[in-house]
Amino acid sequence: MSVRDHLSISPEVGKALADGRPVVALESTIITHGMPYPQNLEMAQRVGAVIRRNGAVPATIAIMDGKLKVGVEAGDLERLAKAGGKAAKASRRDVAALLVSGAMAGTTVATTMMAAAWAGIQVFATGGIGGVHRGAETTFDVSADLKELSQTQVAVVCAGAKSILDIPKTLEMLETNGVPVLGYKTEDFPAFWARQSGQKVDHRIESAEDAAKVIALQFELGMGGVLVANPIPESHAMDGKAIEARIEEAIKGAEAEGVSRKDLTPFLLKRIFELTEGKSLIANIALVENNAAVAAEIAVAMSELGAKAKPKDKA
Repeated sequence: MSVRDHLSISPEVGKALADGRPVVALESTIITHGMPYPQNLEMAQRVGAVIRRNGAVPATIAIMDGKLKVGVEAGDLERLAKAGGKAAKASRRDVAALLVSGAMAGTTVATTMMAAAWAGIQVFATGGIGGVHRGAETTFDVSADLKELSQTQVAVVCAGAKSILDIPKTLEMLETNGVPVLGYKTEDFPAFWARQSGQKVDHRIESAEDAAKVIALQFELGMGGVLVANPIPESHAMDGKAIEARIEEAIKGAEAEGVSRKDLTPFLLKRIFELTEGKSLIANIALVENNAAVAAEIAVAMSELGAKAKPKDKA
């Protein structure tokens, strides 16, 4: 039995991959744990439409019915959105157990990268990656996303790392693991809700075509993933100092309630949504749509280059 026997690839995504047409992977913890219903379903539908408008096929990935589904279709997408936080949150360590149990789960950045690579998808759009949590020097709370980026040949388009994280340490970990960070029309690493973190990217790129060339060569050389940092649109960016104050308040609340590990990020995002009176959710949706558009453009450019993904599973 091969890895691909555990994938359920939708007919549309399967045909696009077979024809060499551009496909963009999408994670699903943003649906299950990132925002409430029905905003999560509306967001997922809108992001899919953005990708189509920019010439690519969307492929939302989730664990459902004992399979890693690549290209979650309409009915299942609604089922996933309605499940929300009742669904599991699947990182790399959880995949086998969840597949055996038949449980429903949203896939994190790390797990989505794995499934995308197994399916042969090269480009993935998300909101923000996980990283090194604040206080990790005592908790050792570091996202599996960072290691996955170092070893899996998928380009991840994001609005930087989530602002709730320790961004300088996250960038240090990316550097240690040899992950190139490309700034899309920026030299400043974005901080999710804010356009700038005060940290620099490794290389600035000015177009999807330039990004595609770097990504294609990175993969040709047999190296790992690539992070494309794409700032939130100015029209939806939040004030850095104001959002930092809300983050600190949310972190204090998590500490008081003893929230940690994989429950921490969903807790903080929910609390920040409350503290910003919903403004953080509006910004979150805007940045995801913006990342989806850029990811689709990069996928199209890679398709035009003739860059071919090599599925991780050789069996």
